[in-house]
Amino acid sequence: MRVLTVNAGSSSIKLRVVDGDQLLESKDLPPIDLDADALAELGPADASAHRFVHGGPRFHAPVRIDGRVEAGLRALSDLAPLHQAAALQALDVTRALLPDVPAVACFDTTFHTTLPGAAATYAVPRDWGVRRYGFHGLSHAYASRRAAELLERPLAELRTVICHLGAGASLCAVQAGRSVDTTMGFTPLEGLVMATRSGSVDPGALLWLLEHGGLTAGELGHALEHESGLLALAGSADMNDILARANDGDADAILARDVYLHRLHAGIAAMAAALGGMDALVFTAGVGENAPAVRAAAAERLAFLGIRLDPAKNVRIDGDVDLSQADGAVRTLVIHAREDLEMARQAEGVLG
Repeated sequence: MRVLTVNAGSSSIKLRVVDGDQLLESKDLPPIDLDADALAELGPADASAHRFVHGGPRFHAPVRIDGRVEAGLRALSDLAPLHQAAALQALDVTRALLPDVPAVACFDTTFHTTLPGAAATYAVPRDWGVRRYGFHGLSHAYASRRAAELLERPLAELRTVICHLGAGASLCAVQAGRSVDTTMGFTPLEGLVMATRSGSVDPGALLWLLEHGGLTAGELGHALEHESGLLALAGSADMNDILARANDGDADAILARDVYLHRLHAGIAAMAAALGGMDALVFTAGVGENAPAVRAAAAERLAFLGIRLDPAKNVRIDGDVDLSQADGAVRTLVIHAREDLEMARQAEGVLG
């Protein structure tokens, strides 16, 4: 089955045509450049699979898109403002070009429906109706299965911490192929420091800004999504730029790097604790795959967990690879993010 996957992220739209595990066509575009001509260049498709960041309380599994489902997707836009609108726009363009091709919605929250109550629950009044959903589930699901393949071990035996480090970033503790903890919560704002997103901030500080800092809720939300993270600390959202400037002694870049790593190291250790130890540490997505210094810093700080990184392997990445030293109790892997394969797999499952 030729499946067109449409992945509308926070900084780009990734279009892929896959058949099984085979990549047939590929195109990356800025969100504003997606149109019928760009899709037509990819050739025919038997189905389309669309990444939606937030499934909310309604969508717990991939689903074929009809009018009722689309209305439900639009109602969730406020929970993922960086992503949901772009995904819906991409859906509109795709269906206009391929009106007779079935479309399937694939959710980043689905993989985390296995979170135990202790990991999914906020200690707030129950009638607020908020809980931790978790995100990047398509990436975490693929990376955990691929790790088992690389290590030639049954997925059911593995305790894996997945580090999806891109413009958005999250960690996931995966036990026997099931998510048992993660760093993002009710929205994709919680957790690690990201490119333009703040990650976790004391809610008391946010209340103070609303009550005494002269900010409206809209201004605060925009700042947390678009003007925070690495951009706020270093004036740049590009990790490679920040690492280069830090090496040259730039004080702002050094602080941004160190804040990012501080949260990352603490998060990985927390995920290992949720698993009661770990067998594999996986880096994936833009920073995870392309920033050797970030991987090296994590391995050095977390050596007490049994992580031993081979420095030579770490600087020469070619495809999916095990970077561990022979005596490393925890295997450290780099796995290329392939949300497209997970989306195609889910679409085929829905459509039979």
